[in-house]
Amino acid sequence: MKYCQGPKCHTYQTKDRIRGPKGAKVYQTRRRSSFYYLGGNACSMQCERDWFEKFGEQAVNHFGRIHEPIKLTEENAWVKDYDYDWNTEDRQSNWHWLNTITNERRPLTREQYNNTSLIRP
Repeated sequence: MKYCQGPKCHTYQTKDRIRGPKGAKVYQTRRRSSFYYLGGNACSMQCERDWFEKFGEQAVNHFGRIHEPIKLTEENAWVKDYDYDWNTEDRQSNWHWLNTITNERRPLTREQYNNTSLIRP
């Protein structure tokens, strides 16, 4: 079990956040086995937004602020793609490299398609 990382999670008054005996009720941070927001660390979009408002600038500075535009060129525009064939009996796919700028296609085997270390033809 883990707690929501939203810095204001405990301030939102919902039925699942209230705890304690009658007369001594308190609101507390949500606790779950899994969350869907902030990479699995926040219980709602509001908590995700609260986290980013408080820590976003610090996180961007820590992990690397972009100071120049990133450019997609013909050399780094290759992605693995496939055409699914519903008409064939074994439902084979046509795997290929696709250049998203030039729309050039190059053939690819299934093993190469599944190999995550291959990033360019």
